Amino acid sequence: MENQTSTIQLVQASLVRRKRKERFLKGLGLSAICFAFLMLATLVISLVASGHSAFVQTHVTFEVFVDPDEIREKRLPRGGFDDALAASLAEYLPGVDLSDRATKKQVEKILSNGAQFHLRDLVVADPSLIGQTIELTVPVSDPYDQLNKGGIDPDTPEENRRLNDKQIAMFNQLVAADTISKPLNWGLIINADSRFPELAGLKGALIGSAWALLVCFLISFPLGIGAAIYLEEFAPKNRFSNLIEVNINNLAAVPSVVFGLLALSVFIGWFGLPRSAPLVGGMTLALMTMPTIIIATRAALKSVPPSIREAALGLGASPQQTVFGHVLPLAMPGILTGTIIGLAQALGETAPLLLIGMNAFITSAPDGPLSSATTLPTQIFIWADSPERGFASRTSAAILVLLGFLITMNAVAIFLRSKFERKW
Repeated sequence: MENQTSTIQLVQASLVRRKRKERFLKGLGLSAICFAFLMLATLVISLVASGHSAFVQTHVTFEVFVDPDEIREKRLPRGGFDDALAASLAEYLPGVDLSDRATKKQVEKILSNGAQFHLRDLVVADPSLIGQTIELTVPVSDPYDQLNKGGIDPDTPEENRRLNDKQIAMFNQLVAADTISKPLNWGLIINADSRFPELAGLKGALIGSAWALLVCFLISFPLGIGAAIYLEEFAPKNRFSNLIEVNINNLAAVPSVVFGLLALSVFIGWFGLPRSAPLVGGMTLALMTMPTIIIATRAALKSVPPSIREAALGLGASPQQTVFGHVLPLAMPGILTGTIIGLAQALGETAPLLLIGMNAFITSAPDGPLSSATTLPTQIFIWADSPERGFASRTSAAILVLLGFLITMNAVAIFLRSKFERKW
């Protein structure tokens, strides 16, 4: 009886220890999840805090007299467009004397460098505007944009800020004249890159990323699926096929910079393809994405029950008919999910694209896969490396745009899997 009581006590003590360890393990897992969400929230909040200002842009709206003495039809597209803008803007600045050259330069620097080209394009398109007064809305230059967004503190000592007291006073006069507005910055999406932060946009990078992903998809999707089907369904199980499988798994873990070095030496060095071209970028990303697609496709094929194959073969279908008519359609949701996740990973890659020169300063959007271009990650790298303060907020805004695309692609992958996945 005593032995039985002792055994029961030992079992109860053991159960208490096991439950305590189980609670500890659950708490550890929950803590890890909470820590991961905390880090993610910190990242997103910091990006939004530093990048939200880039989604709006300070503009000035004023009446511009297209002075025929400065802008003549016979001289178009040349002309004194900057002088006409300065003279018109000075009408809103009482006490400002444009005869002083330094003062005139300060007035001109209120407007973005692109303002004179915007006016030029309007006059070239319609020369009848010469001699008329038109309303013009253009961005202000980056220092005044920072001032309006609170990035420059007027209380800071004058020698420690980008704008002096006179320049701040002129901007305050424009604010008092109700000429300053802060609308959504559509230029962040529809403009190409520029040396001036207030004019810089992501159009070239978005189109370059689209071209590179298209090339990547056209190469990696058919080759990856074909290789996976052969290895999973038709390849004999021997040392050679095992060696191929091991190397495919290893390729999926190879650092991306290695693929960039390979592309630099093979695609550019041997084949002579142009640097900075989305074609080369897409081929490089295809090398990286293909192992992921192969692994995902093989996993999707394995998930199809063997009874499907056996039933098709039993009814007289050939192995090819079985795979392409029955197994592959049932595995397609998993294949598409793996492909989209692989493309999302490729969209965020930077190192291999830097090595093939896709970080060039491109002021126009590419018109084809052989044109020079940048991508979203390399554009972020360029802006982050810029000394101009205005690019700091645009860097964070570009990261938010990139995260938006990545989240969208992963959401599409989850939707496709949940909608078309079969339960066995």
